Amino acid sequence: MLLILTVLATALVAVVASRGRLHPLVGGAVGLAGALATSWFFAGCALGGDVIGENTGVQRVLAVAAVLTVGAGLARTVAAVRAGGGTAGDGLLTELRSGMFRTRSWLPWLLLAPTLLVLAVFLYHPAFQTFALSTKLARMGAPRSADVCLSNFAELLVPSPYLVAGLPLAAVALVAGLTLWRARTTAGTGSHTVAAALAPLGPIAVVVALYFVFAPGRTGYRGVYVATVGISLGIVALSMAAGLALAYLVARRFRGASVYRTLLIWPYAVSPPVAGILFFMMFDPTAGVMAHLADVVGLDFPSYRSDGVLAQAAIVLAASWKWVGHNILFYVAALQTVPREIIEAAAIDGAGQWRRFARIVVPSIAPVTFFLLVTNLTYAFFDVYGTIDYLTRGGPSGQTTVAIYEIIRVGVGTGDLGRGAAQSAILFIAVIGLTVWQFRRSEGRITYGGGA
Repeated sequence: MLLILTVLATALVAVVASRGRLHPLVGGAVGLAGALATSWFFAGCALGGDVIGENTGVQRVLAVAAVLTVGAGLARTVAAVRAGGGTAGDGLLTELRSGMFRTRSWLPWLLLAPTLLVLAVFLYHPAFQTFALSTKLARMGAPRSADVCLSNFAELLVPSPYLVAGLPLAAVALVAGLTLWRARTTAGTGSHTVAAALAPLGPIAVVVALYFVFAPGRTGYRGVYVATVGISLGIVALSMAAGLALAYLVARRFRGASVYRTLLIWPYAVSPPVAGILFFMMFDPTAGVMAHLADVVGLDFPSYRSDGVLAQAAIVLAASWKWVGHNILFYVAALQTVPREIIEAAAIDGAGQWRRFARIVVPSIAPVTFFLLVTNLTYAFFDVYGTIDYLTRGGPSGQTTVAIYEIIRVGVGTGDLGRGAAQSAILFIAVIGLTVWQFRRSEGRITYGGGA
């Protein structure tokens, strides 16, 4: 409760400062202090000498990382305000001040109150409770819980604090160095070309560093991390590529097009467990439809139950089939906004169909692609539990146990609420980090409404 009140007080002071009643630096300083206090409430036990449990060095590294990350984010915001850059919400606030709410400042808050109340009760409060629960030894049904500081997080990582601190720092330094190198060189030069070619090494280094930070074995998190990355990337790539290809084909005008589009979109209405059952009936090695057809022609049908790669491929196929209708729906709408006169002019100039698609269609629908990339990643991380539970149950040997499946297995299946909450916090931070990275990567590359 103290944590929630601290955050609300910080937000209130920041709002007052943004309205000009206080100097912006005062609001920034209060926001920085509030954020540091928030992270201290969460990780202060490891820094204050009250660290509990094993891997105390790793817990201290995690605590320092939490405080520095929050402090750096707030300091960057304050620096942007001092430089006059403002924030993304400044334009909206200006529009509100110049509109009908200018003389009735309480009216927007009154209209937003029901939504803010619902968000506070059903979103923010459970989120804070999850972070608080991640620092406790709590069992389902047990009347009491005990504080364990950050040991629920530390037990998922390798026991060396030097590796936990050094590998992510090295990866971040590589990303920053490559970004700075590319920004300092002139486009068209050989140095800029080399920097652009080496840019993918940054994200790859981050993925590899996290692989070695998570502990191996049954109690570690490395296997879950590998399965989550592999299956999520497969789902996003397949569902978006198939959605764009099918939408491009059905966007043309022909007889019965609306019926055909509806048939392509209807899998979106199927729940993930039903998708798992359908693909179980098709690919089951003993009673599935595909096994029967293979037996008719005299072939041996491989079993995904004993092959990890086939099991992951089955999950990717089932989850992509269920989600591709969602992507088709948005891509069909986006393709109808592409200017036909530009495509026809390119065709007259001799551009082939693939070149028109790559040079005109794909850039024109980039905002929708970016939106679908975020929603597809969210779906791949959070909505595949039902499909996995009905198709593979996390097997074989945990090779389809992704993060959300492990959270429910640990938190609900074994009743270890503290460890389940810690894994939920890790998944939450991962999704936030990926979303922020996508927004930063898309800056200046995606335009909306025909703007420059």
